[in-house]
Amino acid sequence: MIKLTFHGAVRNVTGSMHLVELDQRRILLDCGLYQGRRKETYERNLNFPFDPSTLNALVLSHAHIDHLGNVPNLVKRGFSGDIHLTLATADLANVMLHDAAHLQESDAKFASKVRQRHNQPPVEPLFVTEDIAPVLELFETHSYNRWFKMMDGVRAIFREAGHILGSAITVMVLDDGGKDVSICYTGDLGRKDLPIIRDPAVVNDADVLIIESTYGERLHGDIRAVREKLARVVNETISRGGKILVPSFALERAQELIYTLHRMRLDRQIPEFPVYVDSPLATDATAIFRLHPECFDREINEFMNTVDDPFGFRYLRYVSSAEESKALNDIKTPMMIIAGSGMAEGGRILHHLKNNIEDPRNTVLIVGWQAENTLGRKIAEKWEKVPIFGEPYRLKSQVEVFDEFSAHADRNDLVSWVSHGKNKWRQVFIVHGEESASMSLAEALRELGLHNVIVPEPGQSFVI
Repeated sequence: MIKLTFHGAVRNVTGSMHLVELDQRRILLDCGLYQGRRKETYERNLNFPFDPSTLNALVLSHAHIDHLGNVPNLVKRGFSGDIHLTLATADLANVMLHDAAHLQESDAKFASKVRQRHNQPPVEPLFVTEDIAPVLELFETHSYNRWFKMMDGVRAIFREAGHILGSAITVMVLDDGGKDVSICYTGDLGRKDLPIIRDPAVVNDADVLIIESTYGERLHGDIRAVREKLARVVNETISRGGKILVPSFALERAQELIYTLHRMRLDRQIPEFPVYVDSPLATDATAIFRLHPECFDREINEFMNTVDDPFGFRYLRYVSSAEESKALNDIKTPMMIIAGSGMAEGGRILHHLKNNIEDPRNTVLIVGWQAENTLGRKIAEKWEKVPIFGEPYRLKSQVEVFDEFSAHADRNDLVSWVSHGKNKWRQVFIVHGEESASMSLAEALRELGLHNVIVPEPGQSFVI
């Protein structure tokens, strides 16, 4: 008997975690950090809805924290099985988890100081830097498009997901009492024609589909027109003498921006002006990109035949120290600052916003998904005042929102991808989307002719 239980990223977009059970064998699909209000997230991430020591294997779809960020805690609490992932995801996971551990330690230290003033006990971080090495020891890496044995009665293969470097669609074939049952888990599904990485592979030969729905009710702009739109924003801001501030995810989004700016410079769509990547994590991630050209699409491989470094050009500087970061606020001439975090909830971007958001010459460029209640969402919605470090600031800068850079498939992309296997899918489970987005995609797939389409509730189980 095969059973699926959906423990995370169900009717929301955070904390991906889905359990597959085949008799006594238990496989976890992703183990992401749940992100939200501090107290709720701490308790939810600390306590698993199952005994981690009973798991036999873990599959990681890609290196975003909402998909792998709670793995150190899983290992601390008894998991000792193999962790299956692609080569690029393994390299990225190393830097992402170390960064997450640093943030856990910093957040716990800050919260403990606040609690001490109220005579409350300190907060312990979910995990620390020393907890990362035991995770890395469990990694079992695999190339794309090669079957591997996960355990007795279970084999799997990774297909290109087209979401970020190393992201994978997982297809598992389970021997259920002599009958093969195949399960396809998309993880986060990408889009066609994105810069740098290859398009998502088509899967049309599995029985059960678990698919994301982040943009299940929305459409993106045309990625092929993004350079013209970005050139307009850059040129208009420079003509005002302003700065362009970009809250950016360190993984994939920063590299896409850098690569796109490089191409625009060479095509003389924008003038030469300083661009600063003010994110140590983005710097580390970019170094890993250079190590994995096997994940690149044809366009960037051809580009690499004409340039020494697709992620480097004149007047581009990677900022490392905090002192260098702070010094950027003293420069009054036009520039672009790409800094984390992507939703402006922490990191160096907060200092730049604090110092620049009330200047109408400047532009805040939003280039990624902004979750509800985040500072990034408030800026994207153009609130009159926004809170930064607990203080209100007038939002007088220009605001530009680019959903063209989104690494997630939109509604039409998702429907089109599913349609390739519509005569094969016996059951479709929709996850990783706000409830309205998941419900909207479910309705679209029913209109496609699929009848057994389910948006599970958190913790709900299904027998396949």
